[in-house]
Amino acid sequence: MSVETKSAHPGSYPEDKDLARFIQFRNFNATFWRVVFISSLVISLIALLALLYNVVNEAFGLTAVENRIEPETLVLRLQEADMLEVAVLSSEDDNDLAAGISGNPNAIGFFGYAYYKANQDKLQALTVNGVTPSAETAESGEYPIARPLFIYSAPQIMNKKPQVAEFINYYLTHVNDEIDDVGYFAATTDSLDSARATWLNAQNQTGTALPVVNPAAVEGKVLVAGSSTVFPLTDRLATRFTEAGYSGEITVANIGTTGGLRQFCVEGKVDIANASRAINTLERAACRGKGLDVAEFRVGTDALVVVVSRENTFLKNVTVEQLQQIFTDAKNWSDVDPSWPSTPIERYIPGADSGTLDFFTETIYGGVELADLPKDDLVEIIATTQDPQGKKPLVSKGKLRQLENEQLFYEDKFLTLDPDKHAQECAGDKPPARCSLPARDQENMYALVQELVVAPKVVDTWPLIDSLFKQEAIVAEAAEKFPNAEVEFRSWITPDFVRKPQASDPTLAGIRTAILGSLWTIAITILVAFPIGVGAAIYLEEYATGTANPLLRRVNTIIQTNINNLAGVPSIIYGILGLAIFVRLFEPFTSGAALSAAADPTTANGRTIISAGLTLALLILPVIIINAQEAIRAVPLSLRQAGMALGATKWQTIWAHVLPNAIPGILTGTILAVSRAMGETAPLVVVGASTFITIDPDGIFSKFTTLPIQIYQWTARPQAEFRNIAAAAIVVLLVLLLSMNALAIILRNRYSRRLS
Repeated sequence: MSVETKSAHPGSYPEDKDLARFIQFRNFNATFWRVVFISSLVISLIALLALLYNVVNEAFGLTAVENRIEPETLVLRLQEADMLEVAVLSSEDDNDLAAGISGNPNAIGFFGYAYYKANQDKLQALTVNGVTPSAETAESGEYPIARPLFIYSAPQIMNKKPQVAEFINYYLTHVNDEIDDVGYFAATTDSLDSARATWLNAQNQTGTALPVVNPAAVEGKVLVAGSSTVFPLTDRLATRFTEAGYSGEITVANIGTTGGLRQFCVEGKVDIANASRAINTLERAACRGKGLDVAEFRVGTDALVVVVSRENTFLKNVTVEQLQQIFTDAKNWSDVDPSWPSTPIERYIPGADSGTLDFFTETIYGGVELADLPKDDLVEIIATTQDPQGKKPLVSKGKLRQLENEQLFYEDKFLTLDPDKHAQECAGDKPPARCSLPARDQENMYALVQELVVAPKVVDTWPLIDSLFKQEAIVAEAAEKFPNAEVEFRSWITPDFVRKPQASDPTLAGIRTAILGSLWTIAITILVAFPIGVGAAIYLEEYATGTANPLLRRVNTIIQTNINNLAGVPSIIYGILGLAIFVRLFEPFTSGAALSAAADPTTANGRTIISAGLTLALLILPVIIINAQEAIRAVPLSLRQAGMALGATKWQTIWAHVLPNAIPGILTGTILAVSRAMGETAPLVVVGASTFITIDPDGIFSKFTTLPIQIYQWTARPQAEFRNIAAAAIVVLLVLLLSMNALAIILRNRYSRRLS
């Protein structure tokens, strides 16, 4: 009997070639989707690494910082003021100083070496730190109070007035012929070569040698003013220049280094400035403001000599530390050294505009830091420091009054406030905050001086990678573009950045207010969304699925469908919903007015933390519900059956068995949802978050901002520094997110271990 072969029934398992083709096709599909998955994962990791690279690259790096006034300048000004206050005589004329010191055993002073040589029959020079002033010790740097001598001009002046360029050429050519007779020390060959190169560069000439001078070929006026120390040297060379055939007029004024540089850089009255110190940052900036590129010519070296009378028998040597006391704090000689007589110290020093005084102060008091000054000195700096032009105070009386109104400078005295009015306000029903706050301390005053007087300004920034691998090029570029700036490596993420509120100056801005706003908002979001979301998931999974009522089943299906749809709605739609419901419809409640809890009832509105928190709760609610449903659905049915078989009610079974087993999955979904809420910007902008606010939120009815909004606002600013602090804020946001996620993971793992 033959056996009839039947074809395979449709839908049965494939065999032979069909099976091979099926397996091949399945393997191809598996390989294809595995490649897609791995590619997607790699692309995601690359994108994440690129994001982190950009953020970290902007959050750290070199910066060029310019100060409005250098801290060292403030310290030196203060020390000079103290020295001038206790001086018996201060004068720009060194002859007056020499006359006052000679014959007076209690007198002491200092001036240039040339004036000492001219009066050495009446005066005796003191050794400083055991070193005698001489050409050798001054040039080697062994003598601590040696200083360079300069003349300053500008290419713009030298090109406009050929007689000025010709005189400087003559000066550099013949300075060493006169400097010994004047009593100074000749500049080194390297210094003079550098000065000649500066002259050639200013005249757009090449080579190393200066052209032959022809004084008779030029005419016109040459105006010189400045240092009394450089004056005799310049005066001699001006006389020689005239005798060599110059038919014009040269005027050399003896008004002190600071006065000469002021006339050169600020007032534009002179062509050349004599200086017994290097030009400082403010003076150089003033020159740039006048369109002058400063040309510096070093012409010699001088040693400041500390002198006493020939009648003084107890002083031969002094230390730098003793000089600090002698010229400021000490009243009697015995205050400095008990072996010295207890007679008053009489000080004879150069005047306020003298470069000699500037150099002496900088050398003797150069180790004093602004941060080390006592509170009284810092208050004086705040109250008296003038702007670089010397026209008005840097801190106005109005600003000073505002600062004192916020917090007193002293407990027992006032700078701007009326004592009687202050006492009356403090005795009133609503005393101002200053009445209960302690007076500002030294640390607080130092911070104010940094912010209002030093006022550091970032003029350029470089990313981290360039800062690491192109440091020399960056330093050279900064030196050319910003000669007054200091290049420093900066991390924009600092304790102050986290502690300070927002500010319009990126170097002073912080994220404290934004962090507090984010924490308040997320706390409300979690407190509202988590219990409602988990409760809804329990209902949909445990109660709604088993109902026999067809109408109720249809309603539950509609609810489930809409929850799934809401999870994909753009976040800005939730912002519009929050604006309509929480900000406007429920304004009496979300503003706190209905509960008498508004911070300011006159300006109360619904744009508060609670409105933002409720809006974000709506945003993440569908995500929490869906993830909680999945977690509950994953709990084995046998656990439910076993619980109810032992007599537990449905709710007892859910509470004791289903939820504990579902908690790890529920927390995972909550982590994802909260992370999304933490980074949201659009709905909060619509609800009314502030883009600039410096007041910390102190409750659910407070105005607010958040870290993402702060970052968005900073990235929209054109200045590069705002992009740097935006990158720093992104790093803080990531750390905050990771910290919250880590906490949730720890809780999830704890539940998992407890169940296991």
